[in-house]
Amino acid sequence: MNRALRWTAWVVTVVVLLAVVFLVYANIVMQGTRSAALQVWRDDRVAVRDAGDSVVMTPTGADDGRGIVFIPGAKVDPYAYLATFRQVVASGTTVVITKPTLNLAFFDTRPLSTFEAHAPGVRSWAVGGHSLGGVRACQLAKDAEGLLLLGSYCANDIARSAVQVLSVSGSRDGLSTPEKVAAARDELPSTARMVEIAGVNHADFGAYGDQPGDRSATISREDARAQISAAVQDWVRTLG
Repeated sequence: MNRALRWTAWVVTVVVLLAVVFLVYANIVMQGTRSAALQVWRDDRVAVRDAGDSVVMTPTGADDGRGIVFIPGAKVDPYAYLATFRQVVASGTTVVITKPTLNLAFFDTRPLSTFEAHAPGVRSWAVGGHSLGGVRACQLAKDAEGLLLLGSYCANDIARSAVQVLSVSGSRDGLSTPEKVAAARDELPSTARMVEIAGVNHADFGAYGDQPGDRSATISREDARAQISAAVQDWVRTLG
């Protein structure tokens, strides 16, 4: 009896310790670069508000009636993507950046409607994500008109879907490498728009500094951000 109790206590202790370690790990995020975020806050073309479960970016000028629910990469601060979408929002598109459960997209089971409710005036929604967030976005693509992948790729087959896809990747991405993106191309519809930007690495899709395992970018963050933004803006115009 005593041996069984000691074994049970040991197992419970290990489980609790592992849970604590995981919670600590999940809550240590890659913080957004303060200066890049402040530039967006000060841009009078863009309104930013924290909706609790997400960060909502809306245009203060003409609104094109389109929106993107965007899912961050694993353990990346949602505010790190403000700079990524600054020009997209300024041109008229609403962007709702989610705050995933435990900062990991796979633990977030909320439907797109949860985040779409923050912008009821939007008539056409796309879903997107960076890295692991893009993998999760692929799973939600059936409920959207468009799918935006930034430094990411699908793990599920949506090749027969009518969803309009834009995949923007970087030639210097050390995590979602060009080889991985190419290998997963068959998971996407034949109409998917594939854009590889020379010199861009994985962290260039957000503003949160360097990321372990990534390769060094060979163009400036400003240049990378401008090219990513231009690709997204061009694609958004094709949505309903």
